[in-house]
Amino acid sequence: MEDNARIAGGGGRLARLTLALAVTVSVLDGVMLNTTLPTIAARLGTTPAEAIWAVNAYQLAAVLVLLPLGKAADIYGHKRIYLGCITLFGVASLGSALSDSLASLAAWRFVQGCGGAGIVGITNAMIRHVYPEERFGRGVALNSLLVALALAGGPTLASLIVTFAGWRWLFLVNLPAVLILLAIGVRALPDGTANPHRFDIGGALLSMAAFGLVLLALTLSAHDAGASLAGMLGIGGLAAGAWLLRHQRGMESPLFPVDMLRTRRFGLSVATMFAASAAQLIAYVALPFLFQQDMGRSQIETGLLFLPWPIALAVAAPLAARIGERIDAGLQCAAGLSIFTAGLLLLTTIGAGASFADIAWRMALAGFGYGLFQPPNSKALISSAPYIRVGSASVMGASARVMGQAVGAAVAALLFRLLPGDGRSAALLVAAGFAAAGIALSLARGPQPLAMRSTG
Repeated sequence: MEDNARIAGGGGRLARLTLALAVTVSVLDGVMLNTTLPTIAARLGTTPAEAIWAVNAYQLAAVLVLLPLGKAADIYGHKRIYLGCITLFGVASLGSALSDSLASLAAWRFVQGCGGAGIVGITNAMIRHVYPEERFGRGVALNSLLVALALAGGPTLASLIVTFAGWRWLFLVNLPAVLILLAIGVRALPDGTANPHRFDIGGALLSMAAFGLVLLALTLSAHDAGASLAGMLGIGGLAAGAWLLRHQRGMESPLFPVDMLRTRRFGLSVATMFAASAAQLIAYVALPFLFQQDMGRSQIETGLLFLPWPIALAVAAPLAARIGERIDAGLQCAAGLSIFTAGLLLLTTIGAGASFADIAWRMALAGFGYGLFQPPNSKALISSAPYIRVGSASVMGASARVMGQAVGAAVAALLFRLLPGDGRSAALLVAAGFAAAGIALSLARGPQPLAMRSTG
């Protein structure tokens, strides 16, 4: 009740502004590097496949820390962990900007991924504290829209920054935003309520080992770092996962919410998020190389070619909210992903001499489809979880998105290595396959309760 009183005034508006700015900056940072990888690879003297380590490191860190950070926020207070993650994100942004080698950049990106994951993962839980209960659905929808717009607009913004200021400014632009967030957040964000449960250190370590080793095995395989080592890491990750499930058996509020995943709508919403995120990340890694290396486009032209995607997404987002009041979320998500899949497949048909218009309408189609999918899926994911465990639901949604992006980056690197001449087109076909899998998962959810459809 104390939080509800607080959110009624100006403090509530500043808190919402803080959350909006934080999630936008964090998601932008997570995707802006993709479009500029060809430029960064040339500046640091690395190959395209090696340059993807800068993306892999960020995603690996996010996968490692999301669940532990979400549980720590529930126990020690969302505000404290949230502001700590913003601070870590800012320090790592400075370190990334000062990097003079791929190894240094990847290391700082790993640290940055830890901070960024906490920001994105805890945001929906923070929304519960800064929106009245009857407007919680709107808060989640707005956050989903900001995430989708940042994911879509990042490539264009990154191309402009690199063209006119240099690649180091991709990270330096974060610093003033971080200072503003800390100055406002300390005063405006509500403290929330701490949970009396002890932090499960053993469960956190097992979770990090399970997700981290499996993803690292996949990443090393993609970079041809040795099949035997990757196999051993993968087996170790699966063993850690099995141990984690046994370790948390009988816990009232487990770190990895298997009980919630058994709920049909929640589990399938998480799976759909994973598939769609993998599809988008693969496309975002492949398209810059397709435009610049196969078609001879410049960095600024690449940014402009990405622009129709976020514009179409911005058009689709408000339509998605209205449609969601009348149509089941599963059907709406499937329809959006169908359009997204069509856009990806059509992008594989463009030739080296394709005009801006030929590329633009295909990019717009993909963006429009993703814009119809993202908000209703996020809302369905949160609303299908018990209200008292919305923090865990928020982190699971973010984990699915980050894990999907991490797998997508590894798949793109593998295709680039195995098919140096045709890896870009093959990657787009694989991306379309992930999106098609998302269609099937969405349709498998079954009818949505009417009361759930009208909430928020």
